[in-house]
Amino acid sequence: MELFDLLKALILGFVEGMTEFAPVSSTGHLIIVDDMWLRTSEFLGKYSANSFKIFIQLGSIMAVIVVFWKRLFSLVGLYKMKETTPGSQLKLTHVIVGLIPAGVLGVLFEDFIDEYLFSVETVLVGLVIGAILMIVADKFGPKVPKTQTLDQITYKQAFTVGLVQCLSLWPGFSRSGATISGGVLFGMSHRTAADFTFIMAVPIMFGASFLSLMKNWGDINPNDATFYAVGFISAFVFALISIKFFLKLIGRVKLTPFAIYRLVLAAVLFVIIIL
Repeated sequence: MELFDLLKALILGFVEGMTEFAPVSSTGHLIIVDDMWLRTSEFLGKYSANSFKIFIQLGSIMAVIVVFWKRLFSLVGLYKMKETTPGSQLKLTHVIVGLIPAGVLGVLFEDFIDEYLFSVETVLVGLVIGAILMIVADKFGPKVPKTQTLDQITYKQAFTVGLVQCLSLWPGFSRSGATISGGVLFGMSHRTAADFTFIMAVPIMFGASFLSLMKNWGDINPNDATFYAVGFISAFVFALISIKFFLKLIGRVKLTPFAIYRLVLAAVLFVIIIL
């Protein structure tokens, strides 16, 4: 594999890591950058290129584990968190309840999504509708959220956020954009909704990556292992940077600035496609 090809893997890892946890859609950005400029499908093949985009998400997820390891270990009984709310604590069952809706729909429609929704045009639609949801969340969410910490999240909130997360199955919508918006609309603070989003992302993204790799295993060339590794490491490093930055930022600026960015990007894409 040529050095220029590995540079493409580095760039895509950068895009994935910097956008995975911001509400701007990492998948959408990967499709835009790859389909319009890098064109990895020309030497990886269509299905292997799609699998690569999903595989490097594992690098981002490893970054989440590094940042949230205490909370994640507490969910499986390997660490004792100090109670922020007496008599209440986020449990693994909260996470499972939040994962069920998108998990079920993701399995049912995986083939349809891979075949028909990985395109710049569909990303454009997702960017716009997702931006509208984010603006609605900022405008109509409670001024003083009742749920200020992860340990105050109820099962009802976990499930309703999970329902909203289903929208993120459409490329360009953004998993974090959908779940943070849902959390805010149903009474969580922006920071709490972001934390819950990151924690839910660990199992669902591991599951999506595993299913995609198993499905497309025969299309993946062992000679591309270096390409995959470079993308993975790049995504991990840049995700570490972006997670810490985003968690400091989200409580101050909310969602609307990200929504405006999405609308501007959608407008630029529309002009490019038309021309």
